[in-house]
Formats: sequence, structure tokens, C-alpha cells
Amino acid sequence: MSSGREQFSEVLIRPHNLAGILGVPHGATGIVIFAHGSGSGRLSPRNNQVAAGLREAGFATLLLDLLHPEEERNRGNVFDIPLLASRLADAADWARDVPQLATLPIGYFGASTGAAAALVAAAERQNVAAVVSRGGRPDLAGDALHAVSAPTLLIVGGADLPVIPLNRSAFAELRSEKDLVIVPGASHLFEEPGALEQAMQHAKQWFRKFLSSPLSKAVADAESVFADRQDAGRRLASALMKFRDANPIVLGLPRGGVPVAFEVAQRLNAPLDVALVRKIGAPGHEELGLGAVVDGANPQVVMNEEIVREVRPDAAYLKAETSRQLAEIERRRRLYRDGKPPLDIAGRTVVVIDDGIATGGTVKAVLRALAKAKPSYLVLAVPVAPRESLDELGAEADEVICLMSPDPFFAVGIHYRDFRQTSDQEVADLLRRGRT
Repeated sequence: MSSGREQFSEVLIRPHNLAGILGVPHGATGIVIFAHGSGSGRLSPRNNQVAAGLREAGFATLLLDLLHPEEERNRGNVFDIPLLASRLADAADWARDVPQLATLPIGYFGASTGAAAALVAAAERQNVAAVVSRGGRPDLAGDALHAVSAPTLLIVGGADLPVIPLNRSAFAELRSEKDLVIVPGASHLFEEPGALEQAMQHAKQWFRKFLSSPLSKAVADAESVFADRQDAGRRLASALMKFRDANPIVLGLPRGGVPVAFEVAQRLNAPLDVALVRKIGAPGHEELGLGAVVDGANPQVVMNEEIVREVRPDAAYLKAETSRQLAEIERRRRLYRDGKPPLDIAGRTVVVIDDGIATGGTVKAVLRALAKAKPSYLVLAVPVAPRESLDELGAEADEVICLMSPDPFFAVGIHYRDFRQTSDQEVADLLRRGRT
């Protein structure tokens, strides 16, 4: 059915046949998928009111039941965040397969436990351009908060006193671009006059900022979207075959860069190792990199002097944070290399690979540290990155190879159909195979 310039349809989201309501305004510039909270669903009056406002702003909306009625009767399912997140990810995959929606950037709007599900789904796939939580429990996302790369807005009612500190705690854990908005006088359900409208306006502004443009033609082109990291690695290998006879060493940045690097190493008949690196985050803002610690016979600490001058962290903090990251590098060294020493790169052609680049701060630290080991030729190779980051990194390597550089650039993950997190065990297994 349709209403004016909007099209509405009842849909079933496979593979679990979840019931949904899809609304698509004329000229939609993005799609927002709603993750409802406990005891709520696609017919929720509040979320339908927010969805109507988002459609007026030019966004398609998908409201769906994450659970079947018989599943909801088990209250454990209502608070099973991994289950809800997997259902939400299924909805995102479904939207990617609908021709009318395939090129639209995806946003998540979560309420109550749905907010945690939205953040977990965004962390696991990272093909989401923005997340908004309204009266949510983002704290229930746990460790996944650290892995969220999508810009995230947390909206909380000023009278929702038990939930405010939970949102502040989750906000501190997020490392993506973020904001926390408290709507004065609003309770948990935003039932007060004008409260829900204020929340809707904040959501509109957030999605307009991060979800307002269709993916570029290059991204919409099936040839320019990677199926997964293995597919990206195989394509990247084709661009690196000229180095096959140079007896190269391939270094992947864990964790996501290692599956890409493995495919390259196999095709170049080259040994595979990791470049272990850990960001040194600013106090209270871990996503802001003061510098990085890079593994090696003598671990290198590379600082971003401009950021250090701006933040002015004290020496004790820098010492403690550097020690903490060195300890994590040591843990990963034991796990990934199984006690074996790193490969000697002196005098060798070295190809450094990640699954993509956003700002490039960590990659810059790796390249500078590796350069001190005096490889004969240092190459940076990635499937996707923004042009400005590539331009900046060009001075750090002898050659930079990137398969595509979309404009506008939203996030690395939206250029992959499958961008789930890579586990430590997967990294260890690939390195073991890559060294034999």
C-alpha cells in the first residue's frame, strides 16, 4: 500500500520470517531499522511516531518484531542481546538484498534492550552508518561497545534517573564518534508532552549528519563491494602480483587485517606475520589516539605530537597506558605466534595489509616503526580507504596501493557484505597456516 509519496508494505524477514513494516518515502537517502525493546514490536505507537518523523526527513524505515509471539513468552529471550542482535543483522542483510534499498546506508534506532542489540549488531558487522538509542540500555552491549565504529547517539530522559548513569557508563566505553543527550523532564517512555518529539528531532539531526547520502556509485557497484575479508584479500592480491618475485614478507594488522593478508600471502607465496600495534588513547577518550605502541625486538612508541600538545596528558598517565598496551601486545604475541619470534624484515620487501583505513593514525604508527627496521621496500596495501588518509600515508611508505577510495567515505565496514569481527583464535590459525 502507499500513502502520498510514501510506499508501505508488510514484509517477512528471512530466515526467521520476522514480521515487519517497511515505509519508503520518495527519494529516500537512507534506511533506519528499528530494534524494539522488551515487550514492544513493530506496532509500537512510540516507535511508529518516530518512524513517521524520520520518513518525513527522507529516510526509509523498517519496524519489525525481533521475536515471534511464542518466543516472547520466554522472558529470557527478551533480554537475550546476542539473539536480538542476530535478528537485527538478518534485517540489515535482507535490506541489502532489496533492489530499492540496496544502495542506501543503514542506521539502527534502538529502544530499551533494543539499543544494546543495535550496538552489538553494529559491532559485529560494522556495515552500519549510524546508531541512535532512545531510553535504551546500551550498557547491556558489554564489551561490544569498544568495537562499535558507527557514530552513536544516546538519548535519555532527564527523569529516567536509574538509566542515566547506565548510559553515561556506556558512553564512556564507546570509541566511535558519539554524543549523549538528556531530554529535560522526560521519563523512560518519553510519555510527557513534547518529550518524544524532542527525541525525534535529535534522532533526525543525527541521521541527517551520518545517513543523509546514498552510497556512492562505486560502492553500489557489486564489483566494488567485498563479500568478506577473504574476497577483499583475493582482489588485493591481484594488484600485488608484481611483488611476487621480490621475495616479500606480508604483515597483517590484527585482527581484521589478517584474513585479508592471508589471502595475499598465499598468492604471493610469501610468509605471513602480524604487525602488533596498540593505540594509546587519550584520558577518558580512548578513541582519540595520542600515539601507538608497535611490537618488535625493541617495541616502538610513536606519538602524535599534535594531539599530545592539545590534550596535555601527564607523564604518569602516558607511562601507565603505554605499559598496559605493551602487556596486551605481549598477550597477543604469545597467542598469535605461539612463542616464535617475529620475522626479520631488514632488507626485505614488506607488504603491510589491513582490511581498510579510516583516519590512518594507527597505520601511520606501524609504518614509522617498521621503517626503523630498514626494509628494502615498504608497501601499504588496503582494500578501501578515504583519499585524504591515503594522501597523508603516502609519505610513510615507498608505495601505497588501495583498490577503491569512495567519496563520500562513511566507514570501512559498509564496503563489506560480511564484516563480522575476527577472533583471536582465527588470527592464530591463519598465522600458523601462513608460516608453513
